[in-house]
Amino acid sequence: MYNVLSIAGSDSSGGAGIQADLKAFAANGVYGMTVITAVTAQNTRGVTAIRVLDPEIVSAQIEAVFSDIRVDAVKIGMLADGKIISAVARALARWKPPVLVLDPVMVAKSGHRLLAPEAEESLIRELLPLADLLTPNIPEAETLSGMELQNADGALMEKAGRRILETGVGAVLIKGGHSQNPESSADILIDAGGSRVYTAPRLEALHTHGTGCSLSSTLAALLAGGLSLDDAVRRAKSYISEGIAHGIPLGGGCGPIHHFYSLYGGEELA
Repeated sequence: MYNVLSIAGSDSSGGAGIQADLKAFAANGVYGMTVITAVTAQNTRGVTAIRVLDPEIVSAQIEAVFSDIRVDAVKIGMLADGKIISAVARALARWKPPVLVLDPVMVAKSGHRLLAPEAEESLIRELLPLADLLTPNIPEAETLSGMELQNADGALMEKAGRRILETGVGAVLIKGGHSQNPESSADILIDAGGSRVYTAPRLEALHTHGTGCSLSSTLAALLAGGLSLDDAVRRAKSYISEGIAHGIPLGGGCGPIHHFYSLYGGEELA
């Protein structure tokens, strides 16, 4: 079995962050491990509080895992501030995991900022050069590229991806869920070999909490198993689409996607 580590924040409602990562890891057949960077108080309606952990305990968690267990891939999510970014970057530069997928978590779906603005430069300078794959949504890609992308065509999206590649990251998958196209959602993958577009019908779904976290953790799981980047993106996108289509009507806001729908034999949760 492959072992995949998530370095991210905790979501008390279980829909995103570390909790979503563990579900995606299990659903995709890998053993999941965690390094918690922050504890959030949140539910389906939004984030109400955040407690960022000390960088020393973040580093200690990474050391504990790598010093004892083979790590086949790492997924990075919420890092919260520059001190934690630096601690994670130092540790990963030392341990050199074979696969590193970075989801540049900056703002929650509710609009709550999850990365301090002053930490963005640290993210770009210290962690992006270590990443094999970066998975920004459109607002995050705008921040990282300095380009307006809300109504961008494929050529402009690719240009933004090329600009992000200049940071040293291996490949960029810009997620199209925030685009204004009412009929389809298109993700574009940009790497040294060119660009590829992955389209899917846009689902009229309310329960989409945790989609970004789950996509990046699924990609880490699939890449750990040796899939090509193209195959991993196709399979991960299909898995997430199914999870969205069968999202769980939990709470009074935006519920989580269903990570285990296929394991229930098509039956909905009660």
